[in-house]
Amino acid sequence: MYEHFNPFGLPGAWWQHLLMLVVSAILGYIIGYRSRKSEIESLEAELSGLDVSLDDCLRNKKVAFVAPIATPDDLKIVEGIGPKIEELFNNNGILTFAKLAATDSKHLREILVNAGPNYQIHDPTTWPQQSALARDGKWDELKAWQDELYKGRPE
Repeated sequence: MYEHFNPFGLPGAWWQHLLMLVVSAILGYIIGYRSRKSEIESLEAELSGLDVSLDDCLRNKKVAFVAPIATPDDLKIVEGIGPKIEELFNNNGILTFAKLAATDSKHLREILVNAGPNYQIHDPTTWPQQSALARDGKWDELKAWQDELYKGRPE
């Protein structure tokens, strides 16, 4: 009585199974497409609104204040500062004579101590004053004072 429900009992049942799978796949695709269609439309509307907003922002772009970039001075002009110490100060944000003149010698000492034992022997007490003379363009006074100094220290 139930022999015709047994798929193994029918020799041509494979195409029925295949047909059911194809029909169910098509129905699943249609149901999924219709259920996501409203979500897709809302996302496309949001995207077009963001495109309009982006276009407005690009048209009304404001230029921020650009601070002039200080060109680094040759800090080796200061008696006692060599290429390695100049590089060390540049890495710590001291690029100009003005910045070096405004920096306390205690802070310069901390930079040297943190750099290691090779830099701890240097004495930065006169470096801010020397750089102040260089900043102000008083090259003759700087040269006269440097003639009195030995490796950046008073003799």
